[in-house]
Amino acid sequence: MIRTILIDDEPLARDIVKHYLSDFPNIEVVAECNDGFEGIKAITQHQPDFIFLDIQMPKINGFEMLELVEKPPAVIFTTAFDEYAIKAFEVNAVDYLLKPIEKSRFDLAMQKLPSRLSNNGDESTRELLDSAALSPTQNNRVVVKKNGVIKIIAVSDIHYLEADDDYVKMSTVEGIFHKNKTMSFFEQTLDSEQFIRIHRSYIINLAQVTKIELKEKDSYIVLLKSDIWLPVSKTGYVKLKAALGL
Repeated sequence: MIRTILIDDEPLARDIVKHYLSDFPNIEVVAECNDGFEGIKAITQHQPDFIFLDIQMPKINGFEMLELVEKPPAVIFTTAFDEYAIKAFEVNAVDYLLKPIEKSRFDLAMQKLPSRLSNNGDESTRELLDSAALSPTQNNRVVVKKNGVIKIIAVSDIHYLEADDDYVKMSTVEGIFHKNKTMSFFEQTLDSEQFIRIHRSYIINLAQVTKIELKEKDSYIVLLKSDIWLPVSKTGYVKLKAALGL
């Protein structure tokens, strides 16, 4: 049996998918979830082969939920969200079904399923998330998990980001958090008018800058409002000066 989970805050939408799945006896629905928090728990518990996932849900959206899953399964999106991400869906998701879902379109998605499941669903979903993160609707907050607790951090609350092995360490209003992303990822996705990469290991929030000092010849350091001094590379100094209009 192929195992799936339905994650959608609309009961009617889940009922429609279940009804359509009655024509596919080889697919078993092992759980239904009303939001992303329930979805994370269900995926961890059941380890499904793929999931049906809405994007626009309360608390955390579908993309943010997938980021918090250690090994995300393959995805069929069931959504009214038909703007930026369609191109990403075509490349990396099993399929996307725009609401209201038509039976003929659903059947086409099911035909694609076997070949997609034979590929690396985890890798494809990770690529999908990286593409989705480029959307302006996705880069105004960061969702993290610390000690089993999910936190939603507004980008404006980030003081600076620091490279930390395979993670990026975020210093925020609420403390330190880690995200399994790269510095290049954040450099590309964060607003370049608000965040500047001042060093190979550091990206800062310009609103946090209080002072720039010469440490030694051609070497600068920057002081943030949180009383943290950070090194500034030559390239970073040029970008920082331009951003501050100096």
